[in-house]
Parts: sequence; C-alpha cells; structure tokens
Amino acid sequence: MKKGIIKLGLFAILLGLAVGTVSAQTSRKKHKRHTTTSKKKNTNKNAANSQAVAPVKDTVPKAVAVVEADIKLDTPRKSLRNDAAVERLLIKDRTPLAYEHIREDDAVYRQRVWREIDVHEKMNLPFAYAATEDNGNQRFINILLNAIRNGEVTAFDPIDDRFTTPMTFKQIAEKLVGKPKVIQIPDFANDPDGSKGLMKDTTISAEFDPEKVSKYWIKEEWVFDKESSRLYVRILGIAPIQTITESDGTFRAVTPAFWVYYPDLRPLLAKYECYNGKNYGARMSWEELFESRMFASRIIKSTIDNPGDKFISDYIKDPILALLEGDNIKEKIFNYEQDLWQY
Repeated sequence: MKKGIIKLGLFAILLGLAVGTVSAQTSRKKHKRHTTTSKKKNTNKNAANSQAVAPVKDTVPKAVAVVEADIKLDTPRKSLRNDAAVERLLIKDRTPLAYEHIREDDAVYRQRVWREIDVHEKMNLPFAYAATEDNGNQRFINILLNAIRNGEVTAFDPIDDRFTTPMTFKQIAEKLVGKPKVIQIPDFANDPDGSKGLMKDTTISAEFDPEKVSKYWIKEEWVFDKESSRLYVRILGIAPIQTITESDGTFRAVTPAFWVYYPDLRPLLAKYECYNGKNYGARMSWEELFESRMFASRIIKSTIDNPGDKFISDYIKDPILALLEGDNIKEKIFNYEQDLWQY
C-alpha cells in the first residue's frame, strides 16, 4: 500500500516537471518572435531617421556681390566761420518770380527752338566755374547731379525730350561712367612671388570727369501774346551732352545724358550764384542768368519749316552753313514780331 502511494507521488512529480518544461519552451518561442518583430521595427525607424537627417546638397550658387555704377560727388562742407567780409544771407532767401500767365487764346504765335551751349565760349565760362563753396562744387553739371541725387529734381530719359520717362541716379551713372568691370589680377597676398600663378577678381570703376561735359542743350518756346503784344521766351528743359567716342578715342556722336524740366529747377537755381569774373560781389543767380539770356548759344533745331523734325545738321552738313541757318531761324522769329507793327 505504501509502495503504491510512493509510486503515485513520483508519477505526479514527473508529470509536473514535464508540464513545466513544455510551458517554458512555449514561452521562449513567443518571446523570440516578439524580439524579432521589435528589431525589425527598430531597423525601419532607423532607416527612416537616416533618410530624414541626410544633409541636402546646396545646388544654388552663392550670391556674388554686384558693384553698381556710381558717381562720386564731393559732400558739401560748410565753413565754420563767415567766409566773407559781409553777411551773405540774401542768397538763401531767393525765390524766382512766377511767370506771367499767358492764355491759350492769346498765344497766336508759338515756335520751339533747341539751342546748344558750349562752355568753352567766353560768355559761357560760368558753366565751367569749378570753385567749391558752402553748397558744394559750383560747376553747373555738379549742381544738376547733386540735385538729382538728393531728390530735389527729377531727371528724364533722353529717349525723347518731352519728359516722359523718369531716370534714377544709378541709370545716369551708368550712362556717364559705365558699369563697373571685373578683371583678373595677380593675388600677391597669397602668392607673393607669383610662382603659383594665383589670380583674384577685382572691380574697376571709372571716375566721372566733369570736364568732359562741355555742352548743354536747351529746349525753349517762343510765344507771342496778343493781349500784352509781347514776345516771350520760356525755357522748358536743360540737358547735359555726353560725347560718345570710338574704342580708339575718335569722335562718334553726341547725345543728351538726361533731361531736366527747367520750371522744376528754377527754385534750386535761384539759390546758386554763378561766376562773375568782373565783380565777385555782384554775382547773379543761375536762374537770373537763364532768364536774362546771359549765355551764348547756337540754334541746332526748330519747328520753323521743319516737317521732318530734323536737326539742322541732318540736312546741312557744312558747319558754317548750319550756323548761318540757325541765325536765319532767329531772324524769322524776330521779324514776325516786328512785322506786326506799323511805323
């Protein structure tokens, strides 16, 4: 009896060990499958992260600093003391007189005339006066450029002389001095003796020479007012002339650099005095010089008997005959007024 009970106990122990072994193996298999799946998931995540973090190559070229054309004008330096024997306050308060109004019905005669002023002529020497005063260099081209750069007047493109297309100071600089050029020069900083042949870029900008602006064009209109029985002349625009040369320096042509509307320029010119070689104290303003016609010029174009709107030089090639034709145009305008009177 005791032996039977002992056998049953041993059988129960063996059966329990067998069941424990089977359950342990089953749990190991499940754990292995779970581990494998997690590894696969981790691998996929790492791949995704590696794709997201991978640096992107920059295919856009780096921006290179572009040097724009510019005209270097002297900044006005005011005197810290009274640079005169008298107090000069009148020039600061000068304002131009308003033009007398002309009704359209009273303007029975109108002709337009284009003139050329050469600064080399003796009467036009004020245009070349190069002294420096409190308001800067007194050369006429410098006065115009400073006014345009400061936004006091508007410059217009010379595609026509009707003031249709405004110009910026940058565009004017490109016309007068050209765009800066980039050239290669030896890099002596990194290659002192030049044995390596290293080169570097450098920018060359041309300097503006006011001496090259030696001519100006003036566009004006002559009007006869029947109400006052007077012949008026009104300046409409002023343009500095740029001389175009070939690569070898020979003359090619002349063209306006820009146009400035003269009525907009009058208040500014009234505050600038022009040169008077005979009396330094009794100098007139630039506005008075133009209104008083204190300059020498020649007529290069007019609307009188000119249906083709051509310059005199286009149909008269001889310069002497072209000069005489300009005088003939001036005489025709003068005779119109004189012929209206009886003596």
